[in-house]
Amino acid sequence: MNSSQNASYHAGEVKGQTQEKASQLMDKARDTVQSAQESMQETGQQMKAKAQGAADAVKDTFGANK
Repeated sequence: MNSSQNASYHAGEVKGQTQEKASQLMDKARDTVQSAQESMQETGQQMKAKAQGAADAVKDTFGANK
């Protein structure tokens, strides 16, 4: 293998490694976003339940929940 072929081979290896690393980083970012979305959804559901509980308590206090 001459010098030009060796450099070309090495460049191909580097390109492949770079593409694989980029793919891994994208997968990790996608997982992070998915986790954040799930966490936000769960938090929203908890807030909704607490607000409903508070509204029911106010109704009970004023006798409007009968």
